[in-house]
Amino acid sequence: MKAFRFLLIPVLTGLVVGLLLLLFNVRSPLPGGPDQPHATSYADAVTKAIPAVVNIYTTQMVARTDSSAPPQAFLPPNAEAPQRERILASLGSGVLVSPQGYLLTSHHVIRNADEILVALLDGREAVAQVVGTDPETDLALLKVDIEQAPYIEIDDDSTVRVGDVVLAIGNPLGMGQTVSMGIVGATGRSQLGITTFENFIQTDAAINQGNSGGALVDSAGHLVGINTAILSSDGNWQGIGFATPTSTAKAVMNDLIEHGRVIRGWLGVSVTNITPSMAGDFGLRDVRGGLIREVALQSPAHLAGIRPGDVLVGVNGRLLRDAYEGMQFITATRPGTELELNIVRQREEIAFKVVLGTRPPAAEGSR
Repeated sequence: MKAFRFLLIPVLTGLVVGLLLLLFNVRSPLPGGPDQPHATSYADAVTKAIPAVVNIYTTQMVARTDSSAPPQAFLPPNAEAPQRERILASLGSGVLVSPQGYLLTSHHVIRNADEILVALLDGREAVAQVVGTDPETDLALLKVDIEQAPYIEIDDDSTVRVGDVVLAIGNPLGMGQTVSMGIVGATGRSQLGITTFENFIQTDAAINQGNSGGALVDSAGHLVGINTAILSSDGNWQGIGFATPTSTAKAVMNDLIEHGRVIRGWLGVSVTNITPSMAGDFGLRDVRGGLIREVALQSPAHLAGIRPGDVLVGVNGRLLRDAYEGMQFITATRPGTELELNIVRQREEIAFKVVLGTRPPAAEGSR
C-alpha cells in the first residue's frame, strides 16, 4: 500500500502539470491583446492590410549643364552654357485610407516631385495629386482616381502599447511590397530632431529606404502608424525605426482636406528648457517648464502681458515637464481657445489668460 502511495504521487503530479501546460498553451496571451490564442502566423493581418499599401514613384525634372557642349571659352560673350533636363527618380510607400482615394505618405517622399505615380499591389497604377503637405510632421496627403481602391480605415480606438507586435509594410529599396515584424519599443518619442512636432511610435520592425510613408499595423491588421524615419549612423536599418501614430495622421489629414493646411494654435513665443542651475535662479522647486526667451509683438502672448524672462510652468493647471511639452500642448489646441498659463515671474507664480491665435505656416521657430 505504501509503494502504491509513492507511485500515485508522481502520477498525480504529472497529470496536474500536464493540465496546467495544456491550459497555458490554450490561453497564452497574444502580444496584441490579452487572453487570445498564441499567434504562429500574421498572414491574416497582412492579407487585410497589404492591398491598401502602395508603392510611390516620383520624378523631378532638373537642369544640368550639357557636358558635350563646347567649353565656355568657345562660347560667345555672355552666352549661357546649353542645358539639358534630367529626370531624378525616387521611391517610397503610401497607405490608402479612404474609399475616396485619399492616400497618406511622408512629405519627404514626394517633396519637390513633378509627377507622382502610385502602384497598387494588384498591378493598377495612377498619377496622384497632392491635396496638401505638412512638413512639420513630415506627412503628405495625396489623392488618386482609382475605382474600388482598397483602403485601411484609420481606427480612432486603436491603442499601441510597448511590447505589442507590429508589422511594417512598404517598398524597401525598391524591392516591392515587403513585410517585416517587430515590437513597439516605446511610444511618445520626441525631441529627436526629425520633425518640428514629434510623437513617434518606436519599433524594431525593419524599416529601410523606400519604407517611408508605408503602413505600421498591429497583429490584427489595423493601421497604427505611418512609417517615417530610422535612427542610423550610415542610413541603413539598425533596429530603431519611428512611425507617426494614426491619431496625428488623422488630424493632419482632416485639416488638409478641409483647409489645405494644418491649423495649429499659436502663442507667439520661443522657449528653451530649464536647466538645474536656471531652476535655482528662478526659485523653482523642480527642474521643469520652459524659459520664454522671445515674445512676438502683437502676438497672443504679448497681448496677454507675458514677457521675455518669464518661465512657463503649467497650462490650465497642468504642470509641464519641459518646454517641448508645453509647446506641443499649445500647438495641438485650436486657435481661439482660451488657456490659463501658469507663469513664474520674479519667483512668484502668476496666472495669465490668453486666447490662442493661428500659427503662421512659415513660423518655424515661433510657437
